[in-house]
Amino acid sequence: MAVRLSLWLVPLLVGCTGERQNTPALDLSTSWLDVGDDGSVTLMVDGVDTFATAPGVAPEVRLVDETVNATLGTWQFTRDDETAWPLVFDGGSSTESEVTLAYSFDEGSALLTATPGTEATEFSLSVLGESVDSIAIPIACDEGGSFHGWGEQYHTTDKTGEAFPLIASEQGIGRDGSAFGFTGDAYTTYFPMPWYLDARGFGVLFHTDYRTNVDACMSDADVAWVEVMAGGELSWTVFHGPTPADVIRQLGDRVGRPKAPPSWAYGTWMCMQGGTERVREQVALLEESDIPATVLWVQDWTGRRENPGGGYGVQYRWEADEEELYPDIAGFFGELHDGGYKVVGYVNPFVDKDLQHWEDLEAGGMLPLDPETGEVYTFLGPRGDMTTVDLSHPDARAYIKERLAIAVNEVGLDGWMADFAEWLPLDAEIYEGDARGFHNRYPEAWQRLTREVMDEERPDGDWLMFARSGWTGVHDVAMIHWAGDQEADFHDTDGLPTVVPAMLNMGLSGQPFVTHDIAGFSGGPSTPELYWRWTELGAFTPYMRTHDGNERDENHRWDADEETTAHFRFFAKVHVALGPELEALAAEAAETGLPVVRHLMVEHPDDLETWPISDQFLLGSDLLVAPITTEGATSREAYFPEGDWFNVWDGTQVSGPGWATVDGPVGAPPVFSRGAERTDLRNVD
Repeated sequence: MAVRLSLWLVPLLVGCTGERQNTPALDLSTSWLDVGDDGSVTLMVDGVDTFATAPGVAPEVRLVDETVNATLGTWQFTRDDETAWPLVFDGGSSTESEVTLAYSFDEGSALLTATPGTEATEFSLSVLGESVDSIAIPIACDEGGSFHGWGEQYHTTDKTGEAFPLIASEQGIGRDGSAFGFTGDAYTTYFPMPWYLDARGFGVLFHTDYRTNVDACMSDADVAWVEVMAGGELSWTVFHGPTPADVIRQLGDRVGRPKAPPSWAYGTWMCMQGGTERVREQVALLEESDIPATVLWVQDWTGRRENPGGGYGVQYRWEADEEELYPDIAGFFGELHDGGYKVVGYVNPFVDKDLQHWEDLEAGGMLPLDPETGEVYTFLGPRGDMTTVDLSHPDARAYIKERLAIAVNEVGLDGWMADFAEWLPLDAEIYEGDARGFHNRYPEAWQRLTREVMDEERPDGDWLMFARSGWTGVHDVAMIHWAGDQEADFHDTDGLPTVVPAMLNMGLSGQPFVTHDIAGFSGGPSTPELYWRWTELGAFTPYMRTHDGNERDENHRWDADEETTAHFRFFAKVHVALGPELEALAAEAAETGLPVVRHLMVEHPDDLETWPISDQFLLGSDLLVAPITTEGATSREAYFPEGDWFNVWDGTQVSGPGWATVDGPVGAPPVFSRGAERTDLRNVD
């Protein structure tokens, strides 16, 4: 269709002198799409302007030369040279069921098609002729709009005025940008997504597997550029809403929704490691301390290793350590099951050449290759010189699935942390062929593989999985995502303050089931105050889960002293008391995508004051949580939407809408219930 159209348009585009006309010959606007004389478009839904390209600014196709630096799972792209061709509008055709616009540039032409639907409108820009490296769309910036979402982002929810790349990567440590390849920066993230939600009530999803560069009105206050690093064709969907909640549902209808976790996921998850005797001792202390745990997370079931620079790490393999830490591991896990616990382990797709699996995978051609040497592509990773399995290879997937099935059926795991999946080199040779495109799909491939094992071995759904990485489409195979490897501190670049924005942005991007490490992973050692504050946030998170952290032996923990144990016990019981509500919210999310941890804007889209808030949230619609994430603070400013809000701990009332300073001493963080008191939470036993 595109080729035929380009032929019949020729008489419209060329005058008697053979020169291109300056303006199109037709009025191409319809009842649902307004087309400007310059080829800009404005989508109208029920007569209301929604998505629009910037008037007077043409889409561009670009040839790009860039230098790529890669280290420790992060990528840095330096643009060395660029040729940009703005598309010149030449005319088109329109009906009530489709609009097609023709453009040209020095080396070729392009066609933009728009097709309306009941709940979404589809756009597609096809580039004909010259091969290009990227396509860039100029989106109109509007003072009345917003750019929420973009996957898991850690410091704001509305990204207006910011510019950043979207590529699945290691988060980094510290994220202050001081050392590329180690600290990361403000935008390195495990779970990016070429997607945004405008709080006015529409959303835009760009359909691509390739790196996407976003400039959300930073360089030009009137234009937001979205550049996809692939030529040929770029398509995107505009979801009509008309509310943010509707948009999130419509997104899930397109990309899928995570599976709701089982009922036992709403108890407390306790990190347990160190071998059979140590875990037995910890379980005995747990029960003696009256901690209501349902899940024991034994991440070192594959064995212990020392992390670079020290710290407690695990062996990267898919087989149990029965020689040292867990002799008769199946019998021991059976003992834990008999005690009423579920046992969850740890898996990732790395391959360590000093451990088993490497020889089998290399011999079967199931590892990525270095295009320069033809040998296995290795890189510096957490285990030194290592690689990540080629998950595009069907034999590799079958190999891992066979071993994970043993972990379920013979070892006794009820699930796992499906870690990593962001490290596939962009220039590797893989079975599928294009590592640049597969890189962002790798998290989906990893989680799909682990999900298939559980669906096949536990078809009754009696299992759970939590992962850290993602991209568009991971939703359909995911269960829970955690917020990543925060630093064990209060720093706003990568510590406790980054957890709430990460959870909110994941919820706005179609992942309603979220958790995090109490109290962070890297850095440290953690302090008592940090542990208390992180525990309080964990209690009001859908899935409350501890982590010993990298500095296991130095970090403050739930059993460090009587005060901490009492504090943890109380909030674990608060979390359990919330369990029925959380499970009901999860059932709703499985159907609608509506986040369990909700941005205030989702429930109150007409209250513009809620739009930029990224440090407090609603649990469901009626419980407002404003965690204390600043060291030494015992109060904070919190925003209250319309209604009467009651302090959960003492019953004092705040009426919204409006801001208020609220107390939040340790043990009584700012949590408010709308419309009624929550003595059930205050008086947990």
